Amino acid sequence: MKGWNVIVIGGGHAGLEAAWAAAKFSRVALLVGNPATVGRMPCNPAVGGPGKSQLVFEVQALDGLMGRLADDTAIHTRMLNASKGPAVQSLRVQNERDAYAERAQDVIFGHSEIDIVRGEAADLESDGQGGWFVVTTDGRRLHARSVVLAAGTFMRGVTWYGRQSRPEGRQGEPPSRFLSAPLERGGHVLKRYKTGTPPRVRADSVRFADLLEIPADPQPRGFTGAPGPRAAESPTWQTHTTPQTHALIQANLHESPMYAGDIEGLGPRYCPSIEDKVVKFAHHDRHLLFVEPDGVQTSEVYLQGFSSSLPPRLQDELVRTLPGFEQAVIQRYAYAVEYDVVDSTELTLNLESKKLPGLFTAGQLNGTSGYEEAAAQGLVAGTAAARRSLGLDEQFIGRETGYLGVLLDDLVFKGSDEPYRMMTSRVEHRLLVRQDNADERMTPLGHALGLVGDAELRQVQDKYVRVQRGIESLSKQRLQGQTADAWLRRPELSLSDVEALGAQLPADLSAAEREAVEIRVKYAGYIARAESQLRSEAKARDLSLSGVDFAGISALSNEAREKLTRLQPQTVEQASRISGVRHADISALLVHLKGQRASGDVPRET
Repeated sequence: MKGWNVIVIGGGHAGLEAAWAAAKFSRVALLVGNPATVGRMPCNPAVGGPGKSQLVFEVQALDGLMGRLADDTAIHTRMLNASKGPAVQSLRVQNERDAYAERAQDVIFGHSEIDIVRGEAADLESDGQGGWFVVTTDGRRLHARSVVLAAGTFMRGVTWYGRQSRPEGRQGEPPSRFLSAPLERGGHVLKRYKTGTPPRVRADSVRFADLLEIPADPQPRGFTGAPGPRAAESPTWQTHTTPQTHALIQANLHESPMYAGDIEGLGPRYCPSIEDKVVKFAHHDRHLLFVEPDGVQTSEVYLQGFSSSLPPRLQDELVRTLPGFEQAVIQRYAYAVEYDVVDSTELTLNLESKKLPGLFTAGQLNGTSGYEEAAAQGLVAGTAAARRSLGLDEQFIGRETGYLGVLLDDLVFKGSDEPYRMMTSRVEHRLLVRQDNADERMTPLGHALGLVGDAELRQVQDKYVRVQRGIESLSKQRLQGQTADAWLRRPELSLSDVEALGAQLPADLSAAEREAVEIRVKYAGYIARAESQLRSEAKARDLSLSGVDFAGISALSNEAREKLTRLQPQTVEQASRISGVRHADISALLVHLKGQRASGDVPRET
């Protein structure tokens, strides 16, 4: 078939979401080298975690795919940070690895508006009228009005096993050999990044009795409301490195391609290799490792935290220094992969190339790491590509909307010098953009974008009408002279405690709605303060920084002081866009400006 509105190149998590979103508007082609690899989980067999689950809840609220795929194939769920406040509580879902890909393929291959095209893209050519030809290595010229490039780690990809390398996008799969060239020809500056993956160990060679078992939550949670029936069928486990592990690594650093200088790419700060951990944190005598099953009938386990690029013979020795792994047999060896990425500051907030209009990029190609970051970008790029192809107005997702907005804002305005990972600490107003209220925040936006239907929007709106009714019900009931919501604000009490004292909520509230009531009542004061701060900061964005002596503001971090002095932003808004300038630094600037106002030296709006 010819003349698609959108062609998506790549069938990983970014490509899946891009094709799914674009197909809501018109017909889409998904160009992949091997359809059997679509939806594969090449790294850890899990979805979610701190900062990442919030993204998945937002993707789900925009009617994306990842949340439902994760829930359908869940074998273990846990709410991380459950003892902390709702701003940082994060769901993590362990998945049946192969079933996840099979479910993704069922959904995508069975979609009436998505055509699966097998082939390798060799070039991108403008049609001279705002559209694109994707030229394949066998000479086909596939035409579309917009293209989404979601090549992951495949662009000029090279895998490393010790000092030996071979051209691969990931283990056993050929790289994308040609797509870097048209990007460079179009004016993009490409960078080299590096990431890695741990070894997979045969489950029948592990002494699980020697590991610390981590059971699933007794009441499984899901991204879609409820996970599948197997969501509590498997535990995960923990082990740790030993002094023998560290000594073996230190003695063989010369065999690491990173430490030997073979790898030029920049690696992830927040997911370092085991070599990096041992060298950079030499004062630690052990590092915690998570042992994750790849399914209920586990044939392999994944050693989370043990990424390595050391040669296979050393990996065998290293793994056997871990408690419970003394007789371990590695089924798939760890490796590092080096690949091309675009400079994300050369993109718009919709992930469209500023240099090649109509070409959108998503996922690890944009310098991020993680399934969840890739899926979120794929949804944005696919939606924007489809809307552009139909001549619809551009709509952007702002930073204030949630984690997805922060991700886009950071990539486009701050860029990255290493693989970018979403974390709760990056989100300055995280109490307002929690995973539990993602539907309230994002579903109306999804409806405006054309992703969510009228019925789905009404369901969410009706939910929060019931939540408000529950809050009002508590406020009217009195327990020992106080309203029930006043009792609930006591830190030692939960909603069930307050109900046991005699309070009654409307009977039609679901578990999710009850949770929403509890959070909004218990944290009402903190939420109001955060909303007030957000309004104040919005008013301050245009304040002038002209003439400010950044070097003289002691409350600034050293990095912020250096970058502000060098770059000399003219407004608070411009300062907030600078990589390395954090929310605390902006707060320090605002305090400084307030002091100037008090002394009569008033900054003006630009």
